[in-house]
Amino acid sequence: MAESIAAKDVQTIILACEAGMGSSLMVVSQIKKKLKKAKVSGVKVMHKPARAVPADTKLVLVHKGLSKVIKERVPNAVVVPFNMFMNDPVFDQIVDAFVNDGEITGM
Repeated sequence: MAESIAAKDVQTIILACEAGMGSSLMVVSQIKKKLKKAKVSGVKVMHKPARAVPADTKLVLVHKGLSKVIKERVPNAVVVPFNMFMNDPVFDQIVDAFVNDGEITGM
């Protein structure tokens, strides 16, 4: 598993979820709004069920309860766990990495 990735190397952020409904859609919308507000373009944000995340995915956001599933599914991805579905500080850290041409660090 990769520990970090340069934000400039990320074109897609995958939000892994259990079924792709409800709370995960709220997180996707929240991140899209934050990226737009920060004037970050060219980054796609989408959700996928944890067991359907493509093997070549570079960056995955996942609730901490599903992080083990994602680590097994995409061992080469940077996996960023979060605790809260609304306004988790990790979402702002990711947006800041895009704004400041920084690194996104996983677990």
